Amino acid sequence: MLLFILVGLLVHLVFFGSIFDIYFTSPLVHGMSPQHIRLPPPAKRLVLFVADGLRADTFFELDDTDSPRAPYLRDIIETRGSWGISHTRVPTESRPGHVALIAGFYEDVSAVAKGWKENPVEFDSVFNESKYTWSWGSPDILPMFAKGASGEHIFTHCYSAESEDFAAEDATKLDTWVFEHFKEFLISARSNQTLLKKLNEEKIVFFLHLLGLDTNGHAHRPGSREYKENIRKVDEGIKELSFLIEEFFGNDNKTAYVFTSDHGMTEWGSHGAGHPSETLTPLLVWGAGVNYPVKIQPQHLQDTFLNKWNLEGLKRIDVNQADVSPLMASLIGIPFPLNSVGVLPVEYLNNSDLFKAESMLTNALQILEQFRVKMRQKKESTFSFLFSPFSLLTDSEHLDILRKTRSYIHSEKYKEAMALSKTLIDLALRGLTYYHTYDRFFLGISVFSGFSGWISYVILIILKTNTGILKEPSKLDKQKSSIIKYGFFILGFLIIFFLSCQSCPWTYYIYCLLPLPVWHAVSKEFQIFYSLMTYLQTIPFSKVLGFLFVTLIGVEMLVLSFFYRLVLTIGLFAFAFWPVGAQICTQNKATSLSWILLCMLMAVFPLMPVVGRKPNITLVTSAGLLALLYSLACILAIWKTKNRSVEDTNIKLHVVQMLILVVAIAMVSTTHSSLAIKQGLPLVNQIISWTILASSLVLPLCSSTTIFQRLLSVFLSFMSTYLLLSTGYEALFPLVLSCLMCAWIYIEQETLVKYGVYMKQKLNSIDFSCSSNITPFRMLNLDDIRRSFFLVFFIITAFFGTGNIASINSFDPASVYCFITVFNPFIMGGLIMWKILIPFVLVMSAFETVQISAQISSKSLFLIVLVISDIMSLHFFFLVRDYGSWLDIGTSISHYVIAMSMTIFLILLSGLAHILTTKKINPWRKNKYHFT
Repeated sequence: MLLFILVGLLVHLVFFGSIFDIYFTSPLVHGMSPQHIRLPPPAKRLVLFVADGLRADTFFELDDTDSPRAPYLRDIIETRGSWGISHTRVPTESRPGHVALIAGFYEDVSAVAKGWKENPVEFDSVFNESKYTWSWGSPDILPMFAKGASGEHIFTHCYSAESEDFAAEDATKLDTWVFEHFKEFLISARSNQTLLKKLNEEKIVFFLHLLGLDTNGHAHRPGSREYKENIRKVDEGIKELSFLIEEFFGNDNKTAYVFTSDHGMTEWGSHGAGHPSETLTPLLVWGAGVNYPVKIQPQHLQDTFLNKWNLEGLKRIDVNQADVSPLMASLIGIPFPLNSVGVLPVEYLNNSDLFKAESMLTNALQILEQFRVKMRQKKESTFSFLFSPFSLLTDSEHLDILRKTRSYIHSEKYKEAMALSKTLIDLALRGLTYYHTYDRFFLGISVFSGFSGWISYVILIILKTNTGILKEPSKLDKQKSSIIKYGFFILGFLIIFFLSCQSCPWTYYIYCLLPLPVWHAVSKEFQIFYSLMTYLQTIPFSKVLGFLFVTLIGVEMLVLSFFYRLVLTIGLFAFAFWPVGAQICTQNKATSLSWILLCMLMAVFPLMPVVGRKPNITLVTSAGLLALLYSLACILAIWKTKNRSVEDTNIKLHVVQMLILVVAIAMVSTTHSSLAIKQGLPLVNQIISWTILASSLVLPLCSSTTIFQRLLSVFLSFMSTYLLLSTGYEALFPLVLSCLMCAWIYIEQETLVKYGVYMKQKLNSIDFSCSSNITPFRMLNLDDIRRSFFLVFFIITAFFGTGNIASINSFDPASVYCFITVFNPFIMGGLIMWKILIPFVLVMSAFETVQISAQISSKSLFLIVLVISDIMSLHFFFLVRDYGSWLDIGTSISHYVIAMSMTIFLILLSGLAHILTTKKINPWRKNKYHFT
């Protein structure tokens, strides 16, 4: 079983990683030559302000008094600058957003593995192409643009990582630090001739990264007073610095300014996915070489923001986030970053038509150079008879477009030249995408082959070892077996030869070779298929068709629950009345009634608001008190049982766990009270919270292994941790879920009567540690498929029922504030992940009990669960999209990631639940002394 779990885990990790190789690999190519604009630029220097986490709507809209939140920047919009919305892409995180702004390309998702801090690949940027760049801000952002830069011309000034504290009394101090240090920098330059000489050079950049808004958004939400006040502070800081810069450089009108954001933020203070609140960011450009406001009426846009923002009379120029990079390069006359895929937004430029046409041509040449390198690389790594070039942009085609463009520029037909350059850019970008996704179909087929082979193999194992379909041991002719074996061996050799000749990455070998051993294992069990077909002939066709139809409906319902949480409510209502249809009510009315009521109560949770609700510590406290009452009732029930001498120690342990639960309630209340008055996270609370978390995995192992005593111990330990990670109604969820799981255990025992496998031994007396010796395991029946379906359904309910949505941005960072408030993506992500997994552990522990009471091998029932979850994952594999709106793209990625993660965690949690229920530590064991 252990070997099977390890193999299954490895296979699923490969399937999980395949999505990033197929859809989200690095778009970078190397070997291009820099492209220069041949005309003098309008600006000598550029100042880039990036307000991290600033939403477009919060910035542009007026406050309650119809006054702008940023008066100075609003005045620039209305009198001397150009503005619009910058559309970001998924994932809406700080590092990818800054890479898009400064380097001009959209980073692949693999960078998340390094916390968006280190460079997974080397890339060119505006900073690298500049003469000098000075930057101030976060240690998470600035170093990545200095590391790997050519030469020592990028200078960074960062505050400490500990300053990024969500519980800080005033997060605007992060922005104040940047403004103050920039002012000190200018003051020091007056007495430092070396620095002054550098500052008077051309093609220099000042980068001010302002993290206060992102920190306040996470801590207090974007609709909070703190977030909106931070916008005003940023506006005041930019106003002061703008006057200082102009004065320092003698009002030479050679400074260009860009103000924007890397990403937005959801109403609940998170980001990462493709919701408009995350992908719409402000863009404001003013100064040297920038157009003044253009009055226009009306504007035909797809949204109604202009009326809400009272800006309907001023032209809005929207761009993609990567377009900001060529705009900055054009303003100060540096080469466009080599890897940039941004398209120069010429409407922002206030320069001659010749300059605009030359800039657009340079932009086209820079992107065309990437296309040609990408095509050459793909052509060199592909057999000539298999290579299919991008037909819309052949060598002759792009040479003809370039010739015509230069001819138009020479003839002063600048609009026609810019139109042709734009056409060439569009074709080159399409060609880049074509070659970037060249192997997608091939890889998709390989992964599908491996996925379907794995599912087929698991089904065969179930049929072979846990059903009576195979009457005789399967025998395969030795000669045929050898032919099949050598056939797979030769096929594998051909695949390796084919891939090595094309210099494919090592991951391609895994995706292409993995199906071979899987399908070889299937071929060895092919006799089972014949036995299955023979067996099905004895069953009426209508019953077979009905079974397949019900199975299909069940799986589709599970898939739909990712899109519509209401499906879970409908499913739970159907579950509630299942005992009535199965005629179990007549056997045990009390158990059936409890099941019905708890299913209906659980059905309420998917209807509750998703993350984004305001913290409600009163609900968390109430959940803790209810958990105490429930635990007290269970302990009283245990106290009344026999064998008191054995259980005294265990009851003392449960009492200790209840006291820990009381402490957890106190920690939640005092921590959030301290944060509310901006006193930060008390160190004592932090230490106690981490201690409770650490003890939650140890204390259950000290309790008795009898079923309900061990389950109660697991519940108490994990409930304490869950309370520390809760901010609202989700704290009630584990309590209701545990009660429902208890009812499930009892009602499953009632179903056994129908199949004549009723256990005479009572549940109360079953010991987890002796479960394998209770009775010989039986063969599977159709009711076991239903049990497996219940488990998958409860696992999905455990995820969505706590307020999560199927998106990577659906997790509230405030839930970890009892443990940590200083920004640390890995620790915070790990805590949030553990919060998600706790309900899973409760369900899996109950499932372990169901397996014992139903006399089923844990392996056999788990294999059915694995088949159901794998079919779901395969479903989402085909639904992944990298086109359409960014909300659709982000959602499709999230669905597959969550579905595959559930499958992987089911494999791991199966082992964890087995340990939590069967293993025992006895710290109170007394040593026996023998005297002779």
